Amino acid sequence: MGTPVSPLAPEAIVTPAPVAGVRFATRACGVRYQGRTDVMLALFDPGTTVAGVLTQSRTRSAPVEWCAAGLRGGVARALVVNSGNANAFTGLRGESSVENIAEAAAAVAGCRPDEVFVSATGTIGEFLPDERITGPLPEMAADAREDGWLDAARAIMTTDTFPKTATVQSEVGGVPVTISGIAKGSGMIAPDMATMLAYVATDAALPPEVLQALLTPAADASFNSITVDGDTSTSDTLLLFATGQAANRPVKGPTDPAVLRFKRDLNALLLDLAHQVVRDGEGASRFVEIRVTGASTNQAARRIGLAIGNSPLVKTAIAGADANWGRIVMAVGKAGETANRDKLSIRIGGVQVCEGGLAVPDYDETPVAAHMQGRDILIEVDVGVLDGTATVWTCDLTHGYIDINADYRS
Repeated sequence: MGTPVSPLAPEAIVTPAPVAGVRFATRACGVRYQGRTDVMLALFDPGTTVAGVLTQSRTRSAPVEWCAAGLRGGVARALVVNSGNANAFTGLRGESSVENIAEAAAAVAGCRPDEVFVSATGTIGEFLPDERITGPLPEMAADAREDGWLDAARAIMTTDTFPKTATVQSEVGGVPVTISGIAKGSGMIAPDMATMLAYVATDAALPPEVLQALLTPAADASFNSITVDGDTSTSDTLLLFATGQAANRPVKGPTDPAVLRFKRDLNALLLDLAHQVVRDGEGASRFVEIRVTGASTNQAARRIGLAIGNSPLVKTAIAGADANWGRIVMAVGKAGETANRDKLSIRIGGVQVCEGGLAVPDYDETPVAAHMQGRDILIEVDVGVLDGTATVWTCDLTHGYIDINADYRS
């Protein structure tokens, strides 16, 4: 990729644990990139169920539309993802490319095309050379293996500087199950009902309606609560597959006590992946957590938090290690949500800097300045209305973001 690894990257990349009933293969197909893998194939055993959340962009890609149709069936046997070309804004030809890929993958997986899910990420508005993907699929299927998670994570990267992976051991009704996942994303990050690209699989036996009921709120509290640059992708896709190989007893619904631990662990895994996306934000040098309290509703609190996290003035102040809390006040005011100016309070790094709508007299800026020099920044805002709360995560905005995006198509 030629880009230095983000300074916020984890010290070690986790290799996801294999999930029974899931196999991966990758290839360098030359869709756009040269000298690196750019296509990933996942094969799922018969009986695999699926749920997902997808971008609400009004210009969403042909692969997203295909996935939306496939999710109605709730069954999955294969997934094909390419990086480098988003196959978005490509009209009927883009739809035809998705159909070609789905039909070719169905042939090697032994299933119907509507049981194949397709994703693409990369440049918008360029036709996808789908023959470069469909040709290698038979050999890829023959090579697919359970321990290919990390290779798959690398194959779906675009401007990412490190693969995003997570894994957890959980249980359903006392039966041990594994949950593993990968994600990609670095720029064009302000999810709206989904994430950039993220794929999670478990060997738990869960019907698609239960999967969906567990996934939607988990995505809301993770991927829908992050932002890098305020831009929602045409390709955002989050899919959760359940192979059923763990053979746990049937689950009655999302509130069944048998899935309480699974729900908690799924939420934690998605949040882990979402945080990794922010930590790989294009040009990022600081990871920022924004806690909002005292809002009229939880949804209002999140919108206020995202207004702060998306503000170029706030983000550049953080990049410059400047505790300019006046910019935070500005961002709260522009969010369009109820805020009591005369009760507003702000803490940075745990230090109260303003309270009751006024600057704290003679507050010691020394610990705040020291906090702003660190890699992890905490901003807490109470807007003094009711009891709505939310936490969102973002990163700073540096010249590195401009460098990456000014040259992205070259």
